[in-house]
Amino acid sequence: MQLTEIRWHARAGQGAVTAAKVVAETALSADQYMQAMPEYGPERMGAPIKAFTRISDEPIEIHNNIEFPDVVIVLDDSLIDVVDVTEGIKPNGSIIINTCSPAATVKKALGVADTVTVACVDASGIALDTIKRDIPNTPIVGAFTKVTGVINVDTFKGLLAKNLSKKFGQEMIDANFAAVDRAYQEVTVA
Repeated sequence: MQLTEIRWHARAGQGAVTAAKVVAETALSADQYMQAMPEYGPERMGAPIKAFTRISDEPIEIHNNIEFPDVVIVLDDSLIDVVDVTEGIKPNGSIIINTCSPAATVKKALGVADTVTVACVDASGIALDTIKRDIPNTPIVGAFTKVTGVINVDTFKGLLAKNLSKKFGQEMIDANFAAVDRAYQEVTVA
């Protein structure tokens, strides 16, 4: 069984729960099995939260939070000083962070094993440039698709368009596509 477990770290309001769900839905649309779940209570905007996504080629029979992720996604780099985002990361795992800092610098600061991939992208800057709001979830998923290959970027964009068209017009869909494409191109890896 090919199982990929993803743990998301963000602050409430940054779209991590939505991103976890859309990544899972993208896997489902590609005939994979999935789970997506948040872990938060009545936190207010800006409070640290976690979300989880599982993707598998076979039915998933575990239903708990992810303790040993293959991938950790951090939507706010200020959480690195508040939460141990590296906790439980698998030896060949990937950590994808929304930051302006170089990937090599972040990898050294995190103190992770050489076998762990650290990828960095300015998802907030990209979101501000493209969708005009600091909601980094769409660009971070663009970086995730490139770094991991777990889901296909075009499949993700198709599902994203379907979801966004329920609330927004073509201009917002195009802006989100631009955010995904830029993050896909601009992500750096150490």
